[in-house]
Amino acid sequence: MDIKDEQKQKAKGEGNSVMVKVATFIVDRRNLFFLIFGIGIIFCLISSGWVKVENDLAAYLPGTSETRRGIDLMGEEFITYGTADIMVTNINYDEARRIADIIESRSDVYLLSFDDSSEHYNNFSALYNITFRYAEDDDKALEALEDIESGLEGYDIYVSTSMGDASAKQIESEMQVVSVLVAIVVLSVLLFTSLTYAEVPVLILTFGASAILAAGTNFMLGTISFVSNSVTIVLQLALSVDYAVIFCNRYKEEHESLSIREADIIALSKAIPEIFASSLTTIGGLVAMLFMQFGIGRDMAICLIKAIFFSLFSVFLLMPGLLMIFGKAMDKTKHKSFVPKIPLVGKFDYHTRYIIAPAFVVLIIAAMLVQKNCPFVYGYSQIETPVKNSTQIAQEMIEESFGRSNFVALVVPSGDYDKEKKLLAELDNMPEVDHTQGLANTEAMDGYMLTDQLTAREFSELMDVDYEVSELLYMAYAINDENYAKIINGFSGYSVPLIDIIMFLYDEVNQGYVTLDSETFDKLRDANDKMTMAKQQLQGENYSRMLVYLTLPEEGEETFAFLDKMHEIAGRYYDESKVLVAGNSTSQYDLKKSFDRDNTVVSVVSILAVLVVLLFTFLSAGMPVLLIAVIQGAIWINFAFPALQHNNLFFLGYVIVSSIQMGANIDYAIVISGRYTELRKIMDKKTAIIETLNFAFPTIITSGSMMVLAGFMIGNLSSDGAICGIGQCLGRGTIISIILVMFVLPQILMVGEKVIEKTSFEVSSPIKLDRGFGTVRVDGFVRGQVNGAVIGEMHALVKGEVNAIVTMGNMVTEGEDDEK
Repeated sequence: MDIKDEQKQKAKGEGNSVMVKVATFIVDRRNLFFLIFGIGIIFCLISSGWVKVENDLAAYLPGTSETRRGIDLMGEEFITYGTADIMVTNINYDEARRIADIIESRSDVYLLSFDDSSEHYNNFSALYNITFRYAEDDDKALEALEDIESGLEGYDIYVSTSMGDASAKQIESEMQVVSVLVAIVVLSVLLFTSLTYAEVPVLILTFGASAILAAGTNFMLGTISFVSNSVTIVLQLALSVDYAVIFCNRYKEEHESLSIREADIIALSKAIPEIFASSLTTIGGLVAMLFMQFGIGRDMAICLIKAIFFSLFSVFLLMPGLLMIFGKAMDKTKHKSFVPKIPLVGKFDYHTRYIIAPAFVVLIIAAMLVQKNCPFVYGYSQIETPVKNSTQIAQEMIEESFGRSNFVALVVPSGDYDKEKKLLAELDNMPEVDHTQGLANTEAMDGYMLTDQLTAREFSELMDVDYEVSELLYMAYAINDENYAKIINGFSGYSVPLIDIIMFLYDEVNQGYVTLDSETFDKLRDANDKMTMAKQQLQGENYSRMLVYLTLPEEGEETFAFLDKMHEIAGRYYDESKVLVAGNSTSQYDLKKSFDRDNTVVSVVSILAVLVVLLFTFLSAGMPVLLIAVIQGAIWINFAFPALQHNNLFFLGYVIVSSIQMGANIDYAIVISGRYTELRKIMDKKTAIIETLNFAFPTIITSGSMMVLAGFMIGNLSSDGAICGIGQCLGRGTIISIILVMFVLPQILMVGEKVIEKTSFEVSSPIKLDRGFGTVRVDGFVRGQVNGAVIGEMHALVKGEVNAIVTMGNMVTEGEDDEK
């Protein structure tokens, strides 16, 4: 029988299954799929520029959270003008004063705060608090700031502002560097773990296509978070590169006895269910993040799940065609494996099975208890990142000289200035409050506050206008405000808030009803401009806003407790359900509340999702529990590290990494447990575990090393606290998972064999002794007589008599097959 007949025989042995037909269609119509992918890639390269990115974590808080409601309400009721803090160092006070006068004289600057106090001049450094005449989202405010910076060229300056997207651009730049380094790492790992050099471009092209398609379709989601935009591609690689590796390895195995086309078809038909089953655990872990209240979880889950599906599409539809193109080159560039066998690890696991297994139980219990004390933080103020961007450096320099400012906005129903004044006064007396600012305690002129009630005579003296004019103005105001009763009861006692009468007078002058001399009019216009901007910032149609500057840090139990205290105090003056507090501290308080709930939900859902997949994979209740215990133990050990080191960890790292670790790292455990279960049918424990680890090590080291290096690169090259934390935890967690599946899981499998056996619900197939005589094709694990006793994996043609049990694979007698 020649080689073509052998290939034909094996193809028949595989059967004309639906999967083979699907695989044949994909391989033979490869040019169609090349065209589809080509069009898709070109489109996505263009559409990737359409993606909108949200840089504010608070935007993903639940709509019912206080911060979210406060931000939405303030957006409707008030105008927030652009602000910036500029620190100029190595300067004397006279020069600092001169610069202040120049900045204050600018037409685009509404307010400049600077004096000779230590709050603005300290250690030969000057701090200018600037408020612009434009809203903070107006490009003119940013242009004004840039113009001021250019005017200070030659000075040592540090700028801190919430305007613009400098931080987002910095993060994008950092992740571009990370992506390049990860690409180099991937290429290096693939070269090291490959068996033929030409398979590397196949894998790179497959992943590159999936990454471009995933990134280019993000615009369909509307807006994605800066976290998803930064790490999705890198995590996509780490989570799904083994899909292409599995298919490639399956192809090389089949190609040992089949031609390129037939090997491609058979390998694809076998790889589709195998890879799809493997992806379910990863997707199951990510699905858990969809249940988070904090929207970034859902955002990342959708982006990553979509990316994994594009990876599957690329492996199933594009890679078969690439194998056809590179097949001959793969044959010519074969080389020996660089990945060593590790029999010593298998022997160690076998001899320590009764020591490591119980020790691991003690370890994970201890880790579970320790990680509960992990020092989570919900803002960036207490996080140290390995690298710092220019914004962080400027903020640190300013804080070092002038301290850190922490304020929140207190929003209450408007209309009662007396209540506002009393509330502000009570808050000012609290030790946790440095000072407050609202219409009721902001000085307007000559010691009068904006909301102080002035009679007509007091107003005439303040503005230096005739009393008769002032009296007529007050009468007009009363009529306009329908306060006839107050005039009738006694005009001399009738008073109006200063801000209201100033703005009313300005309107009357503009309409020509009142005439003032030029000096008085200039004074009035200046007062009206400042009061208008103050009112736009602090008073809306239905609500008033007060700024409360705290002496407390941005986050902490004391800070969070005082936020509740503020509600209690404001509740004595207003309906507490209509009182809102918004700011960095409130945002972090809300994040803490959502995390307490999200943490439990994500852990439970990810475990249940993976458990369901494993139950159907192994048809056993015991095996999934053991595998999940190992990976959950890895998660607890991972987060015990920051607890023991007292390193603050941004909460998002825990939620996201724990779900990714459960969904992705469980694959390593599946590879080992699945292979061990197969080999135990024909081998003793020691031989089976040694062969299992030799088989699994290349797969684990390939995808595992990529995830580890990708994680640590993200963690050590990003200046953003959230992204940095995700990277560090992912890298460390993957190392721990690899160690546990190599040095702990084997012992658990050997010790727990009886548990797995007794909890199995697999329906056993009756033992069938296959017989053949003549020329017999045998593929699979065989136990029986083939011209002598044979136990092992066979791929052979036997001329003679075969009496054997084929537990995996098939046996076909050529004569019988030809008759069929």
